[in-house]
Amino acid sequence: MCNPIFVLPLVFGIGCVGDDFGRTRQMFYHQDMHQWVGAEATEALGGRASAFLLTDDERALRDMAYYFIEPPHSRPAWKGVFGDYEGIPAPWHKKVVFDRTSYGRKMIDEPHRSQASSYQGLMEDVRNDLTMLDQFIPLAVKLNDLDIKRNKALGYIGDLSPRERADAQARMRENVLVVQWAQQCVEQRVSSYRWALERLVIMAPDRMAAQADALITELARRAASAWTTATPVVGQVLRVGG
Repeated sequence: MCNPIFVLPLVFGIGCVGDDFGRTRQMFYHQDMHQWVGAEATEALGGRASAFLLTDDERALRDMAYYFIEPPHSRPAWKGVFGDYEGIPAPWHKKVVFDRTSYGRKMIDEPHRSQASSYQGLMEDVRNDLTMLDQFIPLAVKLNDLDIKRNKALGYIGDLSPRERADAQARMRENVLVVQWAQQCVEQRVSSYRWALERLVIMAPDRMAAQADALITELARRAASAWTTATPVVGQVLRVGG
């Protein structure tokens, strides 16, 4: 028979496993849980994922990229308790469709005590994205610089096997694609936030609309900036209007 003394800490612990921004606490992660992000991006374009192990920075890049790749509030909170993450198809798949109204409709359908809570929820989501970008962009730039050095090193390292060269090139390609994928997702969020704000202004006008618009404009500016100096692998960085 189960001893209730040992069950209670687990039950109370489950109620607070969510970290900042709704992320799952570190205890529920496994080290390479987002390794699939780079592989998915590469394979979506017909390439082969690198067999190299991820560096700490490359692992962090994929972890942070997933924050943007997963649409905001698209996963029930209870799934985050157990780190229930699912793979998401890369945007280079032809069947991937982006619905800019999904975020706003979910927000509008939520019962709120006042329109202020809707505006505050929207602004909190945008602020969270800006905070994550403050961490993601410097890491993307750092990795890009390291990959430029890696690419130069391929030219003078002796006894390099064809497989090692192919894996190095595949990893550099992966890193660029992960950044491009995250950047497109930030642009999609901007489009979704604008749609949601426009509906709020129509349904529940409030002075907070100006604050929300300023935050979304700043997010749009950051999303449109060049995050790396690498030439886009697929010809051009994906863009989303809105």
